[in-house]
Amino acid sequence: MLQEHGAGEGPVWHPELGLLTSGEGNINRRDLAGNMSVYRKGAGTNGLLFDRQGGLVVCDNVRRQITRILPDGTAKVLTDSYEGKKYNQPNDLTIDSKNRIYFTDPQYGDRSGMEMRDSDGRAIEGVYRIDPDGNVARILTHEVDRPNGLIVTPDDEFLYVADNNNALGGARKLWRFELNGDGTPNLPSQTLLYDWKTTRGPDGMKLDQRGRLYVAAGLNQPHLPQETADPPTAGIYVFSTAGKLIDFVAIPRDETTNCAFGGDAGKTLFVTAGGSLWSIPTAVAGYQIR
Repeated sequence: MLQEHGAGEGPVWHPELGLLTSGEGNINRRDLAGNMSVYRKGAGTNGLLFDRQGGLVVCDNVRRQITRILPDGTAKVLTDSYEGKKYNQPNDLTIDSKNRIYFTDPQYGDRSGMEMRDSDGRAIEGVYRIDPDGNVARILTHEVDRPNGLIVTPDDEFLYVADNNNALGGARKLWRFELNGDGTPNLPSQTLLYDWKTTRGPDGMKLDQRGRLYVAAGLNQPHLPQETADPPTAGIYVFSTAGKLIDFVAIPRDETTNCAFGGDAGKTLFVTAGGSLWSIPTAVAGYQIR
């Protein structure tokens, strides 16, 4: 374990800044020497990701928007609504080879303020894509119960989506979609890769340079009746390119929420869990947006 607090979510590595995490309402920084500081106070963020232009794209789940922060600290809201309705709680994001940004929009906790509804009044917890020209499209509506983490493969062939509904009987599944050239998922290709069943489901995820998927998921202490933990399941789940579970690394802290590759050689997997930060050495470097 590297630190006890400040690392609730959204880890992202920068070769000069070090590791940024979302925690305690701020974006926090752990520099290359291991010193901790507040990088952006009151940010209210969850998922974090640097784009190819050096901007920090963030899921501002408190303000219900996606924001891009430039190196000088100035910020631009990329989207704060869809079809005139405010988002729920933008959670995590990924960027494809064409610089299209994909993000999930679940709703955890109080649902009384949700504006996203379909024509039948059913709540929508969707997945969206922001194109480089600023156009926003909803690419998943009800295909996933409550989308959380997501990632696009470097060749834009697949989109992985974590389905993590923590309500009683909710889905706790890892899905894979084939991705069309226009950035929309091929819906008939939806494939179930893993089901956590009654424990806590999948959260954030990252890929290594060989295409293997690292997923943060699980619980050590149950949240009954909706989530079990017998046996304990919290940690990092590693899946092959074929979608098969090939390894598991237990993390002895609830809840295991997200992960990111970093370090000098890119062979350290940083893991956020219950506000604490952990590191796992890996044999293969992680995939980084270039």
